[in-house]
Amino acid sequence: MSGKYLIFGATGSIGSNLSKMMAENNEVVQLIGRDEENLKNISFETGCKYTVVDVLDSTKIESLKNEFANEEIKGIAYCVGSIDLKPLRMVKKEDFEKCFDLNFYPIVDTIKNFQESLKKNKGSVVIFSTVAVRRGFTNHSIIASVKGALEGLTVSLAAEFAPNIRVNCIAPSLTKSKIAEPMLKNKLIAEGIAKAHPMKRIGEGKDAAAMAKFLLTDESSWITGQIIGVDGGRSKLT
Repeated sequence: MSGKYLIFGATGSIGSNLSKMMAENNEVVQLIGRDEENLKNISFETGCKYTVVDVLDSTKIESLKNEFANEEIKGIAYCVGSIDLKPLRMVKKEDFEKCFDLNFYPIVDTIKNFQESLKKNKGSVVIFSTVAVRRGFTNHSIIASVKGALEGLTVSLAAEFAPNIRVNCIAPSLTKSKIAEPMLKNKLIAEGIAKAHPMKRIGEGKDAAAMAKFLLTDESSWITGQIIGVDGGRSKLT
């Protein structure tokens, strides 16, 4: 059954690659992000329509329900994320709240808004976690905790929605992107991070995007409730 795929964070490294892959597969995609200029560029390149939304504004998330009220939603990919690193002695309650506000609550509200359409269309939801949930990394208490909650959400909703909606989660390791640039601009640090992976390189947006495309489409129709590491082997082999 045909339908539209909503890709949040469509201007990011993973989201933009996923959008291009889905468009090349002749899927109907709606690009969603807060950077209108970059959305326009990706829209021009892919032929996909776009909607400017700041996911931190809950009213904007709600407005999407009205915008696509007459359309069939086949899948949702929430490619929004952050890198929140602090030693515990500096962590405040507000740090967790801010991280949840960006990484967790918007996808919960989005799924609720489109649950019936997803159910009708035997849809798929793809959420993004991080390798830091399974591996203990210094200064990752904020982001690992919040992304861990997303992994719990994944398996809970997969059970709740089966067999009508599939829900899966991708847990990448560090990927070349705008938010990772401050860490990777130092050549020595970048080389050290690359060597920490059995595959001896840092991830690229297309790595996780290829998995997301597979999980969104009917090619993965018997896969749900999975946390899949796209991490150069770091979660299992180091």
